[in-house]
Amino acid sequence: MPNENQPINKKLDWEYLDTRYDKDAGLILFEKRIDRMRNPRNKLTFDRLVLESVDWVNMVALDSERRCVMIRQFRFGVGYTTLETPGGMVDPGEDSRAAAARELLEETGYVSDNWTYLGAVEPNPAFHNNLCHHWLAEDARIDQAQELGEGEMIEIELMSEGDVRKAVTSGELKHALALSVLARVFDLWPRPFGQDGASFQR
Repeated sequence: MPNENQPINKKLDWEYLDTRYDKDAGLILFEKRIDRMRNPRNKLTFDRLVLESVDWVNMVALDSERRCVMIRQFRFGVGYTTLETPGGMVDPGEDSRAAAARELLEETGYVSDNWTYLGAVEPNPAFHNNLCHHWLAEDARIDQAQELGEGEMIEIELMSEGDVRKAVTSGELKHALALSVLARVFDLWPRPFGQDGASFQR
């Protein structure tokens, strides 16, 4: 289904024909949608996968010493523990600011009274329909213990800006959405980046 909020490009936009849902997909975080679309170049029709999801949030949370509240958790897609920023899903009826505060509290126990919106990105517009909203939380402080869900196990780590930069340049931190939000607060890497690739192997 076309997004009516996006600018129209008649030259490149594919023609939307119809939609069906795969109710037997067994997906947890997404709904599997198949859109039948017509290629404007050759008029051929194709089934195109869309994984529907609510919007996401993540944030850079800085404490009074400007240390960044980072988390580590096992990620099933890559099969190892990643270093990333706190974040999660926007619940129905919730705005991204409220979701960011809730996720920060649940995952880390931190709260903040000083929030700044940093914009949004498309996690993977090839087949995701949602946005990830970025937030900055300053003067973050511990308010309570973590409130983790049954399917979560998260370790908290406080990192200086220099520590974050080292983790990025070494390849330890390569979560795309975490890099996106961190880059809106910190100068993360030299230009050109320059890597031999060894640090980025699984």
